[in-house]
Amino acid sequence: MNPFAITPEAAVREISEFNAKLAQGLNTIGRLGGIEVGTSPRDQVYAEDKLVLYRYRPRTESQNPVPVLIVYALVNRPYMADLEGGRSLIQSLLDQGLDLYLIDWGYPDDGDRYLSLDDYINGYIDRCVDAVRGQRGVDRINLLGICQGGTFALCYTALHQDKVSNLITTVTPVDFHTKRDLLSHLVRHVDVDQCVEAFGNLPGEVLNWTFLGLKPFQLLVQKYLDLVDILDDPDRAANFLRMEKWIFDSPDQAGEAFREFIGQFYQENRLVKGTLSIGGRPVDLETVTVPVLNIYARDDHLVPPDSSRALAGCIGSSDYQEVEFPGGHIGVYVSNRAREMLPPAIGRWLNERT
Repeated sequence: MNPFAITPEAAVREISEFNAKLAQGLNTIGRLGGIEVGTSPRDQVYAEDKLVLYRYRPRTESQNPVPVLIVYALVNRPYMADLEGGRSLIQSLLDQGLDLYLIDWGYPDDGDRYLSLDDYINGYIDRCVDAVRGQRGVDRINLLGICQGGTFALCYTALHQDKVSNLITTVTPVDFHTKRDLLSHLVRHVDVDQCVEAFGNLPGEVLNWTFLGLKPFQLLVQKYLDLVDILDDPDRAANFLRMEKWIFDSPDQAGEAFREFIGQFYQENRLVKGTLSIGGRPVDLETVTVPVLNIYARDDHLVPPDSSRALAGCIGSSDYQEVEFPGGHIGVYVSNRAREMLPPAIGRWLNERT
């Protein structure tokens, strides 16, 4: 007898159970109402063009005197770091007594077509750093970069180290030509100039479907089959919808900055080669001597560990530490293990250097 054979009766029963779960799930979703994200209280302290700089309201009686500016990636929305109450990297960092600021890049439009990496790094980030320094009355601040934002924070520190006290990078690509970097192997063969000429700003949907295509069965099929098993639980269903909202909320990418980032980082790997220039100034990681904490994810399929850990061989700092998170790229933001592990590690590390 074939142990994998399915009888007609079993097939009918399984289909009936699936349909019942699906019907119950539709009722659950209908009762959820609007899905809220980014719930931690915050105040706008600076704005320029599409950019808004926020300061989060403290959750502890005393805070670390050196503020932390979070530099998020351009390719996604930053509310992943503050997805919901009790499931928020922002909230957990605030509970460590950190004084948090965050750059929200907004949604580029046709007027931003010619923004360059120089505009983002030596322009927007630098003016946000100055805004934080001025508001808090300090000469230097801490930077916390997330993914592509970590790469930007590295470049900024190399160019403006006199304004940076400590640097934290999380799931940050540094070496863009490591063997297991599937995304890099893919985009190295893309004619980025033709893409920008065709689109102007690169549509966010194009990048989003590229990311999903790196794990097509898991991210496009399996998760929706698994969804049926949790739809009877309103909390889990709401969590799923929050993730879906973030995944498909993909800003367009300013054409010139996209061209430069793909060409100079992914295709030419200039950051680790020491041949990168931004705004006519060389970006030399060996000149970075401030303390650096580098957090990478062991199972990251977007930024493999080798890509992040390459920083150890490039950085000039004598105070360099690494933390391995036992999970994937998204787990760093939202998993229970990440909330238990990473904010306390970041809080201790900063407190020791204040």
